[in-house]
Amino acid sequence: MSIKRYSHWLNPRRLRLYTRTMALVFTILLFGLIFHSNVVSPDGISLGFDFSVFWSASHLALLGHPEDAYQLVKLHSVIHTINPSVKEGSYGWFYPPNYFLIIAPLAYIPYLVSYLLFISLTLFAYLFVVHRIYANPEGLWCLAGFSGLWDNLVTGQNGFLTAAIAGGSLLLIDKRPVIAGMLIGILSIKPQLILLFPIALVASKAWKTLIVAILTSALSLAASTMLFGVVTLESWVRSIDLARSLLEFGGTHFWMRVPTVFSFLHLLGIPLQWAYLAHFFVAAMVATSIWITWKSTVEPELRNAALITGSLLISPYILIYDLTWLALPIAWMSKIGIERGWLRWEIETLILAWLLPAMMLLIAKFAPFQVAPWVLLTLLILILRRTSSYNKQMIAYS
Repeated sequence: MSIKRYSHWLNPRRLRLYTRTMALVFTILLFGLIFHSNVVSPDGISLGFDFSVFWSASHLALLGHPEDAYQLVKLHSVIHTINPSVKEGSYGWFYPPNYFLIIAPLAYIPYLVSYLLFISLTLFAYLFVVHRIYANPEGLWCLAGFSGLWDNLVTGQNGFLTAAIAGGSLLLIDKRPVIAGMLIGILSIKPQLILLFPIALVASKAWKTLIVAILTSALSLAASTMLFGVVTLESWVRSIDLARSLLEFGGTHFWMRVPTVFSFLHLLGIPLQWAYLAHFFVAAMVATSIWITWKSTVEPELRNAALITGSLLISPYILIYDLTWLALPIAWMSKIGIERGWLRWEIETLILAWLLPAMMLLIAKFAPFQVAPWVLLTLLILILRRTSSYNKQMIAYS
């Protein structure tokens, strides 16, 4: 397939207008939220309401009972000290014990200061990694208008942290394989997001990175078990059933924030077993495509974009704040398109991916329809098409 340069309706002037407009709209909304938050009034909305789970788990760990974070009643007893209006059972703690190694210090300082520090540091890491992928002058403006960034910023989630770790590991995998492996091992704090990384590493024969990743993950889990007790590890294992129950019976409001094939089918009323079966069929196809891509292609941008996009499709338990990862394949594919020319529908698909977090929530206001997996699958297919085109060119030149 030939790559052609053609005029497109999204010219530089319109790109500047759209990205700056979106950034301005989200900034205004943020200030409105702050005005009605507990920053202004003790009875206001909790700023970083998801972060309250991290802070509460840290608080319980500092009291010497980290295992209590896995018990909803005890977790919510702490959350209610931050935001009394939170409904019982609205939040849960399902992270493995090695995440305590990162969040344990948070409760040493007051909640609001802790939130601002956590979100600022992780946002800086996120911006740094995206900028390292493609240091285009308009890149930061595109990121500033990306709704996934603002959703994570307001909720105080860990999407910035995990995206920075994932993107950083892939940027370093060729030149610093040991550090890359350590970062992938640290990413085991979100097991559902690293399922494809071993497949990619085996396919590309990145043995050193794979071994270091396994050792880092195992050592971090062992260290957290030693520090916080075997009972904490056992509590995490038991909490997996609770997370599964939330996924299966969380209701329409929850499923609309789960951008997966499983959620799409579940919202349509498909029985659980068939929704799982269809999801894992798609996941198997995605895993196969990542294996082929990492085995047959040496182009790092295409490998990385495929792996990150596929990682958002592989597990049925992915939430909207995980879509902060989309900035990574958008950056890699934008770099390729701008430097080498665009293929048909690439720009439109990247725009949809850029709009996806906000688009999910907007659609949820009108209909119980989960559009996210279709956007993610389309993005992955176009990455694979670009990979095929690249491979054919390499064969022609050889």
